[in-house]
Amino acid sequence: MAELNASQMSDADARRSLDEELGRFNCRVHQPSDPPLFTRDPQSPMMPLHWRWSDLAPLLERIGGDLKLEAKGNRRTLRLTNPGLPYGTTPTFWGSIQVILPGEVATTHRHVASALRFIMKGNGAFTTVDGEEYAMNEGDLVITPAMTWHDHVHRGDEPMIWLDVLDISLVRAMHATFFEGYSSDLQAVSEYPHRSYQQFGSGIMRPVRPKVHNPVNPLLAYPADRALAALSSAAELPADPYCDTQLEYQNPATGQSALPTISTRLQRLRPNSRCLPQRHTGSVLNYVIGGSGITVVNGQRFQWGPGDFIAIPPWSWYEHALTSQEPATLFQVNDIPALRALGLYREEFAASE
Repeated sequence: MAELNASQMSDADARRSLDEELGRFNCRVHQPSDPPLFTRDPQSPMMPLHWRWSDLAPLLERIGGDLKLEAKGNRRTLRLTNPGLPYGTTPTFWGSIQVILPGEVATTHRHVASALRFIMKGNGAFTTVDGEEYAMNEGDLVITPAMTWHDHVHRGDEPMIWLDVLDISLVRAMHATFFEGYSSDLQAVSEYPHRSYQQFGSGIMRPVRPKVHNPVNPLLAYPADRALAALSSAAELPADPYCDTQLEYQNPATGQSALPTISTRLQRLRPNSRCLPQRHTGSVLNYVIGGSGITVVNGQRFQWGPGDFIAIPPWSWYEHALTSQEPATLFQVNDIPALRALGLYREEFAASE
């Protein structure tokens, strides 16, 4: 049963008088000044937020020129912070934009937080995850499952920018943070550096007796060309009224999300489309790969274009609309898998018109 508000407490004075005495024994009772433990609907302090590429680009250029990429896990990242939260972009994950310059090395480490990289701009970097090495080119998604050794090397000749997402906010809330540095800057590359992709990368076939190094997800890299081809093919079908066309990157061994706590998706919005409102208990971060449109979150209107980010709090009504004659493509990160695993996921859809 929900706690009563102060105005409904007939024993409010008695509760106040008990507070100091109970505190000596590290105990307490609900006080009139306490916020309610239960609310009719989820109440999140996270704010809907819009980061514009026109604002981010000069900031990234600044940190690329002024900050160093150093060993022991220090990266050069621009964190997308939400002013409604003590830290993080959403209640469960943190989105950051990383800048890496030609010739630089992001040294090897591992941590219990699951991570992903979506390449926003540039080509020529490589990531090694537990001995498997994969290219990181524009539009690619690469993942770093929990406690896998990983490092990045930029072998190209122009700066690269990618989105880092880690479920560090969730891990910190669970008091389960682990971090470990490696014995050298770079780990050794395996004799079979593309093993997981060679086994699972087709998307339609999988090995009968696979040799996998990581049970969370044997597939570490999702190239842009295959993902976009799948999205374009799906966009030839009738539109879903709430998201138009949306596909999820999946774990090929289980059919579930690529990471156990984070869902990654590509969305295609057709010219002049308008999605119906929806809401759910997961939080969302959208990155605009291309196109322009409008997102309305609880009545707040955000007009976005290429390179922009939109953060959507849990249990917020939101909808997308396009007014242009060109399609838009979004990359989405959400924490729905974590909510589902804990039995906390709820969703609601506005009635079709």
